[in-house]
Amino acid sequence: MDPSPHGEIPKSFNTNRRTSVSAEALNPAKLKSESWKPPQNNLSTTEEESVADSLKNNFLFKQLDEKSKKTVISALESKNFKKDSVIIKQGDEGDFFYIIESGTVDFYVNDVKVSTSSDGSSFGELALMYNAPRAATVIAVTDVTVWALDRLTFRRILLEGSFNRRLMYEDFLKDVEILKSLSDQERSKLADALSTEKYQKGDKIVTEGEQGENFYLIESGTCQVYNNKLGEIKKLGKGDYFGELALIKELPRQATVEALDNVIVATLGKSGFQRLLGPVVDVLKDKDPTKVQDPTIVH
Repeated sequence: MDPSPHGEIPKSFNTNRRTSVSAEALNPAKLKSESWKPPQNNLSTTEEESVADSLKNNFLFKQLDEKSKKTVISALESKNFKKDSVIIKQGDEGDFFYIIESGTVDFYVNDVKVSTSSDGSSFGELALMYNAPRAATVIAVTDVTVWALDRLTFRRILLEGSFNRRLMYEDFLKDVEILKSLSDQERSKLADALSTEKYQKGDKIVTEGEQGENFYLIESGTCQVYNNKLGEIKKLGKGDYFGELALIKELPRQATVEALDNVIVATLGKSGFQRLLGPVVDVLKDKDPTKVQDPTIVH
């Protein structure tokens, strides 16, 4: 973000840039019927672990299932760029998504340096997602090695993964009794907004007294609900939900929910909860299985 001399684009860089973008349109419903196969490159175990660690917090890839993540990692190819090389030019068509294996890069927007990234960072996904021109120029500050994922593989894996994930969640939501009043369209929107979280035995999913930021639906596994005053309150399993009272009334969590075995939950943040579950909020509020039936607690 420093517009000092180091924040100026190198004089040797040609700022003339293309702005036309032409990318393939993909229909996720047809993907499975096609014979396309992703590229497979031979990464070492150490390289795979390094890439997986870099991708785990990426907002796109963290929602993929394990199979899709492995497909992404296998499809990556190594590319080397010398110091001062232009990796991406603002306005160009996007062709690759990049993960920095080693080295440092600077980002420029309209010839002004805006940020710097190094080992483990990723960039380039937005142009591939939206068929938009590159939003920034990326220049190697040092010699740089990156892992690159081509546009077609990127879009195929993400679209197919998102499509399969939506179908899975739609089927799951149909079996949640409290959500049966939602229309198909409302259910689809909810499915797209859910995130997956995994917990092991003994993990606390929510803790009594903490402020709530998420609503939870149990996909699999068993949980115990308890609080300090009443002890064990109830066990929860697949299709049960919890956490909405803290969002509706902005109260601290009234109980702790602990995983009794391996548990997978679908989560919905506060804004998504208010936007997507308005039609069933009153019913959820009355039937919350973690609601403590104690007259000393104000709901």
